[in-house]
Amino acid sequence: MTNRLYVIPGSHPAITARLMLDFKGIDYKRTDLMPVVAKGALRALGFPRTTVPALKIGGEKVQGSCEIARALDRIQPDPPLFPADPDRRAAVEDAERFGDERLQHPIRQLLWWGFKHEKENLRGYSEGARLGVPIGLAIKTGGPLVAISARLNEASDPSARAALAALPALLDQVDAYIADGTIGGPERNAADLQIATSIGLALTLDDLKPLIETRPAAALAREIVPNYPGHTPPILPPAWLPVAPTPA
Repeated sequence: MTNRLYVIPGSHPAITARLMLDFKGIDYKRTDLMPVVAKGALRALGFPRTTVPALKIGGEKVQGSCEIARALDRIQPDPPLFPADPDRRAAVEDAERFGDERLQHPIRQLLWWGFKHEKENLRGYSEGARLGVPIGLAIKTGGPLVAISARLNEASDPSARAALAALPALLDQVDAYIADGTIGGPERNAADLQIATSIGLALTLDDLKPLIETRPAAALAREIVPNYPGHTPPILPPAWLPVAPTPA
């Protein structure tokens, strides 16, 4: 039975799932789905929820990067995604939860705010995707899907401004996890992969680079996801942007 991972191109949790499967050395096929359309497709495939990543493996259906991490450790324990030591595991799970519940969404909101204002930027994030239609045609006719996705991801002006205001504190927390050794150590874990993809995605937005590129968080992302697909040129109003940190 072929393992199959369902993703939306450019999705950071979907890239996390791909990294975890590669980390485990588990073979799989990838199916690319279009935003919004993915929701109906996943229901039709028998998944209980409408979000990616969604994985069929060994007769199981697993959704969500956190759930996939645990399923992979159960199915193939080595190499482990979580430390055996209970205290270290608790620290990794805390960082993984932060990456999943707090870090992912603000960056997603900013990305979709950008797509809402310039859908051509979608092209780079769809690099290598197989959507069943040419990428150019999908972008040209994808205005309604972009509008719906932006709304579903709460990519309004107030939400984008709130996401930008929250970003420095979120980056501080990532750097703190690196400083205390929870992530960024010689042995990769689920939190490394969960957090690095969100930072990697953020680094594709030129407006966010000055806030991130001098931080340890950027070094982690560039090590784990050095070729994150996509690029968003400056698009956010400069007055919204936090002040970039001064290099030490």
